[in-house]
Amino acid sequence: MHMVDSMVSPAVGGAMYVASGIAIAYSIKKLREDDDFKKKIPMMGVMGAFVFATQMVNFTIPGTGSSGHLCGGVLLSSILGPYAGFLSMIGVLLIQCLFFADGGLLALGANAWNMAFYGCFIGSLIWKFIMKNGMSKRKIAISSILGSILTLQMGAFSVTIETLLSGITELPFWAFLVAMQPIHLAIGFVEGLITLSVLCFVYEARPELLWNKKEKIKKEARLSYKKTLAILVSLLIIIGGGISLLASSNPDGLEWSIEQITGNTELETRENNIYETSEKIQETTSFLPDYTFKDTEIPIGTSISGIVGCGITVAFLIVLGSIIKIKRKKEKIINE
Repeated sequence: MHMVDSMVSPAVGGAMYVASGIAIAYSIKKLREDDDFKKKIPMMGVMGAFVFATQMVNFTIPGTGSSGHLCGGVLLSSILGPYAGFLSMIGVLLIQCLFFADGGLLALGANAWNMAFYGCFIGSLIWKFIMKNGMSKRKIAISSILGSILTLQMGAFSVTIETLLSGITELPFWAFLVAMQPIHLAIGFVEGLITLSVLCFVYEARPELLWNKKEKIKKEARLSYKKTLAILVSLLIIIGGGISLLASSNPDGLEWSIEQITGNTELETRENNIYETSEKIQETTSFLPDYTFKDTEIPIGTSISGIVGCGITVAFLIVLGSIIKIKRKKEKIINE
């Protein structure tokens, strides 16, 4: 559901940058106040990279000619909580945009809101409510599927609102809404199943890694913390470096919806210096555009993109977490 620049006006794109920026600033503030944040930093890197890898694997939606991929906000917030989860998603989206030209730079604020804000903040509220009297696999299943469906529906609805406010006349609001919501309902259900699988693994391996656990989890861990991380790292390498080669070639839910209305998966970019500048920046920064080598379509390019992207994501999020942690230490020293 990565929006491209042609789908938003500069005014809407700027407004969504401000909205997402406020959510980022608030998340950083909350993490500085979190005494347990240091323990989450390695998981931020690993789970952020896991989401990056799984987003490369589009799955076919039978009978539609469309495909979808994991958004990941519900998964991240169920393990890291809303604030660390949100920042992890922001890291994934930023890396995808700058280095792989996935989603527009002008539309980055909108993508952060549509894919990260709802998944992490609304998803975490659903998780917290369902888990308030203790955790179980049944509750994890309900939270994963319900959270994924609802937050993806909210994100899809936001896309239609943003295009309406941007004056994209090629996408009439009601026609676009009717196309977007049902296909993302199906995608959300599949995302819920993927999220459920990962969370059930964590629940069995190291249940204390799940967010908002407190004293209510009485299960014994089956694996050590290091082994659990090692398995997740192995999975993201396999997914990003290998399974990504099997991704569906069908247009994703957003592209498919656009095609139902316009007959094409892409919209023409309006002539404006802001759009041109945004495009030039991405052309300069994206060394593996569309997850492959420039001007080639050899399969190895996809595998390398997956592995490199995962590596950059891990490094970026661990550095980001460390910076937040260091600033917290400085604030403590000043206050003392």
